[in-house]
Amino acid sequence: MNKQLYIYTIILLLCVTIANAQDTTPTPTPEIKDTQKVEPDKLKGVPEIEPNYKSDEKNLPDLGRVGVDMLDQKPLALREAIKLALENNKDIEVSRQTVKSAEFDLQAADGFYVPRISGQTYFERATSANINIFNPTQISVTNNVTVGNLTYQGFVRKYGSNYSATLSNQRVTTDNTFSLLNPQYISSFNFTFVQPLRRGQKIDNQRRIIEIAKKNLSLTDTQFRQKSIEVITTVQRAYWDLTFALRNLQVQRDGVRDAKEQLEHNQRLVKEGQLAPIDAVAAETQVANLELSVYDALDSVNRAENILKNLIAVDKNDALWGMAVLPTDKVDLEIPNTTLPESLQLAMENRPEIEISETAKEINEVDRTFLKEQTKSQIDFVASYTSSGISGTQNPNLSSRFGPVTLPTSVTGGNLDSIGNIITQRYPTLRFGVAFNLPLKNKTAEAQIGKNLVEAEKLKTQREQLEQSIQVDVRNALQSLRTAEARLRTAAVARENSQKQYESEQRKLDAGQSDVYKVLERQTALMNARSAELRSQIELNKAVAELQRATGNSLKANNVEARLRR
Repeated sequence: MNKQLYIYTIILLLCVTIANAQDTTPTPTPEIKDTQKVEPDKLKGVPEIEPNYKSDEKNLPDLGRVGVDMLDQKPLALREAIKLALENNKDIEVSRQTVKSAEFDLQAADGFYVPRISGQTYFERATSANINIFNPTQISVTNNVTVGNLTYQGFVRKYGSNYSATLSNQRVTTDNTFSLLNPQYISSFNFTFVQPLRRGQKIDNQRRIIEIAKKNLSLTDTQFRQKSIEVITTVQRAYWDLTFALRNLQVQRDGVRDAKEQLEHNQRLVKEGQLAPIDAVAAETQVANLELSVYDALDSVNRAENILKNLIAVDKNDALWGMAVLPTDKVDLEIPNTTLPESLQLAMENRPEIEISETAKEINEVDRTFLKEQTKSQIDFVASYTSSGISGTQNPNLSSRFGPVTLPTSVTGGNLDSIGNIITQRYPTLRFGVAFNLPLKNKTAEAQIGKNLVEAEKLKTQREQLEQSIQVDVRNALQSLRTAEARLRTAAVARENSQKQYESEQRKLDAGQSDVYKVLERQTALMNARSAELRSQIELNKAVAELQRATGNSLKANNVEARLRR
């Protein structure tokens, strides 16, 4: 089949050659002054083009941004954006509440050492069977007792001591005819002091709780600063992304402007007969394609702006959502001049993760100190002093039964007389001694210490892993910064060269040494180079923000104080 097709082709070529040789009359070339007026049949050998071609002007829709009033603009500096984010960001607010909660935990633990006053007062009426041999005729005895007690209790934090002072007062009436005093007033004052001699002297459970609460407060404050650094870095990225989106939108619009100018230029060349009408169609297609890029860039602006607003707006009803945010900071930031050793040292000093690891280690040490204390024998010095008082009115039933009875004046009188006996220490009691608890082997405490030591080794390993991870983080951030600088320089050179190539190609086209497609290609390359240069600058700014985060320097670099104490 292929062989036959080859033979037919040769025969056809021979026929055409013979026909041309017989027709020796030259075909005059028509003079084309206006290609739009030339009839199609006069353009032999030229591709047919619609002679009366005219482009339809199509006005593309001017898309706005959903929910945004473009006339209501909000100029926004990066520092202001960071301030709004730290004030309104929901994660930051949660961190604030966590710090406040830790403060209340510390207050609650510390409240144990606040002296306290307790007491009670009540009336009691008690009836019991009478078993008194001297009064066998009385079936029961009824006592009415009014009691009032008051206790003051306190602690000595430094030594683990505790003390209490109790004042007790009672009034007793009875129908017992053999009672010497009726009514009877009984008072007493008791002071007790306990001092641990071994276990609990240096640290006890309550002091351990307080120390851990202090560490946790420091920990939550560090975590708050860590969250602040994360928010600052996120805001920086969002801010520069919006800056790029807005400036890239302008780059795309400039590209459309240049494409329209090129279209007008091509149309003039068509009228002059230097270009075919199809070349104007190519330029118009370029305009349409670039206008499509404008709408894509506009969509990117809207998305980037919403991301930034989500970080800095108070809530969904904030008026900021209806405004057009305009970043005002310059894009050419000052690049940190730092070395790898300096950055690593800065990271080890400032990274919150290091402080968090150190706090975890300190809490582990507090637990170990307490657990070691629990392995000691419990030996406490205990001392108490009691001063009692009693007074009352002589029971009149005694005289009727036993004749005249005279009681000592020290026990007769009213309630004040009973209290007076306490003050004068008429009936004192002193007691002191030692209380001890000696376990033969405290396996529980020893096992807890062993677990604590294992946890300490685990924390040590995690610290080493953390430091290595931070080193990788800093190295990557510094490398990204250097790479971004190089990319920006390269992108600037590429943009300058693209500009020169585009202008050169335009001159060639005017001189008839190029075609419109190469011009359009150079035009597209120039627009892409402009966008790439802008992107490289923004990526450099984001690399600066990333280096600040990696070294833990975001707060200082942005003049932010992120410690919360209320």
